Amino acid sequence: MVLRANVAGMPLEWIDYREAARLYTQGQVAYSCGTPLYRLRGGTSAQSGQRTVLEINSIIATRGHSGNPGNLRTDYVPPLNNQTLFRRDGNLCLYCAQRFADGELSRDHVRPLSQGGADIWTNVVTACRRCNNTKAWRTPEQARMQLVAVPFAPTYAEYVYLKGRRVLTDQMHYLLAHFPRSSPLHARLRSALG
Repeated sequence: MVLRANVAGMPLEWIDYREAARLYTQGQVAYSCGTPLYRLRGGTSAQSGQRTVLEINSIIATRGHSGNPGNLRTDYVPPLNNQTLFRRDGNLCLYCAQRFADGELSRDHVRPLSQGGADIWTNVVTACRRCNNTKAWRTPEQARMQLVAVPFAPTYAEYVYLKGRRVLTDQMHYLLAHFPRSSPLHARLRSALG
């Protein structure tokens, strides 16, 4: 996948190579950086006799509308779903601190919905099914369980990272520059990059 940013360098979204090629050919790419990912070969020019080649890099910046709601509103909160929640927490159960596959995990409400809790980033954590069943409808204190990390709402740049599947090293470095230094994701990514 190609990371698309706006002209100012703010990350926007992940796009496939076909969309990137469309942006290049329509002249919407202001600049590109990162490693070359694809070399697309086109037809042969009748004038020069040379075949056209389009090289697509891992990060491209485009002109025009940014499409980044994180830049438009200071109160923007990314949508919550299990895939990005599990990735935010590193597929770690935040009660027993063990790593699990997505299918073995669930979304736990720190303050249960039955006790007035909300389904928001700062009130949900990744939990293995055993820990979630043990905690049940109680708070961690009521269940005598302890969280190993504090839940947080990701910024837009962090959300773009969480939505990525196979994020390349140069893309990680690029995204990391847009994470708040106080973010748990900043620390995790920094240590993963060595």
